[in-house]
Amino acid sequence: MTKQPSLRVQRTSMLNIINGAGYALKKVKLDPFKIDADAIIARVKRKTGFSGSIPKAEEGLQILVRSINKEGYPNPFGALAVKGLLERILYGRYKIEQEMVRNPWIEDQEIKQPVFIIGMPRTGTTILHAILHEDPAHRSPLAWECLLPYPAATPDTFRDNAQLKTIEKEFSQLFKLVPDFRQKHYMEADSPQECLGITAFDFNSYQFSAQLYLPSYMKWFSDDSDMLGTMRFHKRFLQYLQSGGVKSDRWLLKTPVHLRRLPEIFEIYPDARIIMTHRAPADIVSSTASLISSVRTLYSNGEDPGVTGKEQAMLWSKYFDRFIESRKALNKEDQIIDLKFEDFVKDQIGTIEKIYERFGWNLSEEAVNNFRTFLAKNPKDKHGKHFYSLDTFGLKEDEVNQQFSKYLEFYEQL
Repeated sequence: MTKQPSLRVQRTSMLNIINGAGYALKKVKLDPFKIDADAIIARVKRKTGFSGSIPKAEEGLQILVRSINKEGYPNPFGALAVKGLLERILYGRYKIEQEMVRNPWIEDQEIKQPVFIIGMPRTGTTILHAILHEDPAHRSPLAWECLLPYPAATPDTFRDNAQLKTIEKEFSQLFKLVPDFRQKHYMEADSPQECLGITAFDFNSYQFSAQLYLPSYMKWFSDDSDMLGTMRFHKRFLQYLQSGGVKSDRWLLKTPVHLRRLPEIFEIYPDARIIMTHRAPADIVSSTASLISSVRTLYSNGEDPGVTGKEQAMLWSKYFDRFIESRKALNKEDQIIDLKFEDFVKDQIGTIEKIYERFGWNLSEEAVNNFRTFLAKNPKDKHGKHFYSLDTFGLKEDEVNQQFSKYLEFYEQL
């Protein structure tokens, strides 16, 4: 008998207590978890002493908060967590801007041949990112750096600082509140972070949609947001991080959402290298929808798997269609490598060797040893197996394949 996938995260008694207390307060007309964009901006400006404004980022925050309040239906824990996250992100952005005004030389630093892993979600991008990060020639933004970026780490503080310890403690608390979270997604305080954590500082990020269902925000994000402006900030953020002196040969970056902004990547980073991972679309959609739906059940009691499944199929088919058009127009094939998920699963080291050969990188013995050590310590399904199925989301394989017809034509030629 096939085990049916479990979408709802395991809620501990403490999580239930938080939600229960929040609902009780709402009944007596008290709402300490109310999310208000103007109040967040005013509060964070007082805390940081920031007297200016960042129009695009603050506009994104306003659109995001309206969507959360209108459509996200956060439970008390979700509202508390999201409110705290938005304040932390804005605090980090203001502190970065203050630091760059004090030190204008930061924006003169070179970012040479950055590497972007941009395959669709659930195609091995996270584990590939984590493995490649083990090469000393690579520098990735770390999870704690994208949550508490100020101050920028120095070589002496990079492995041991107050920001890292704070995030380690918070992640430990999260895993206690949600015991099965790591079954679905690899995450450590000092693990390489997706670019979602960078673009969040511009409030132009898919990250927020992974927590709550936010259709109006995602429409703005997909169709109207300033992608080029956000990628300009992306570069400034990397310059800021390396201003503390923690550098390497090249930046190693990753997020599937970069599928939709390939022209903007090459506009800002003309010498970028792209690693594109591929997998059958039915597997992509079911796995992605399972992860997103599971996370949303932590932050909201109104998560609908059927809605999430259709949303994810629509979003990623749309993003990939845009990617195909952009890729043809850009003619940057010598800077792109395509990899199949199944080939990577069968032979991780062999697949990585192909990447290094394609881009002319030196693959050191130290790097290979680091790769093997990492794989030995992090076997597949280390924290439990992640089950998923299209049926759970009311989807059928032939319908998904039809939505991804352009992608399938491309995929079958690899």
